Amino acid sequence: MIHHSPDRQAGAVEQYLEESLGLQVASLEKGREHARAAGLPSIEVSAGQGKFLQLLAEMIGARRVLEIGTLGGYSTSWLALGVGAAGRVVTCEFEPLHASVARENLERSGLADRVDIKLGAAQGTLDSLISKRVQAFDLIFIDADKRNNVLYLERALKLSHPGTVLVLDNVVRGGAVLDDPSTAGSQEADVRGIQQSLAWLGEHRQVSATALQTLGAKGWDGFALARVL
Repeated sequence: MIHHSPDRQAGAVEQYLEESLGLQVASLEKGREHARAAGLPSIEVSAGQGKFLQLLAEMIGARRVLEIGTLGGYSTSWLALGVGAAGRVVTCEFEPLHASVARENLERSGLADRVDIKLGAAQGTLDSLISKRVQAFDLIFIDADKRNNVLYLERALKLSHPGTVLVLDNVVRGGAVLDDPSTAGSQEADVRGIQQSLAWLGEHRQVSATALQTLGAKGWDGFALARVL
């Protein structure tokens, strides 16, 4: 039996899985290329993770989805596919360039009519949604600045109903979640935010949560998955 290094083979396995399952959607991949050309960082979810978000939305029958962190609209597009033509995705983005690229990508893929991009600091957007007493969301995907994870979770809970699913991305960060934040250098605030958000999920009586590690082309990471009780 030949044993391969998981780190070295992870990217190849991910590509094999994407090809075997036909996970790459042409219009969405063009959107990723457009985001690269515009100078956006390559930190969006993988095709497999995007499909996971779509399936999750479909499995719970989600019609209203909230996303915190739009970037170039790649994960947004998968979520929009998940809610269907009658559904709605509200997504929060701080950077005007990111929001502009995402809007162009969503229009290219024919999904713009089911997505509402909220430009500005997510906290302000979330507080505004809460104050307006908008209809609760069925699925909330949090993938923004990790230092504010707890703040986002607290707001997400106020925008949820019993059964709402919460997905918190990048909770392992190459194992940095084990680090002492004070020794994490430039990642200090992010590591602290991840640790605090996992503790919040573990201690909060209104949610039931787990977390899974992932290994792929972008390295070692993971996500937390929770259900509002």
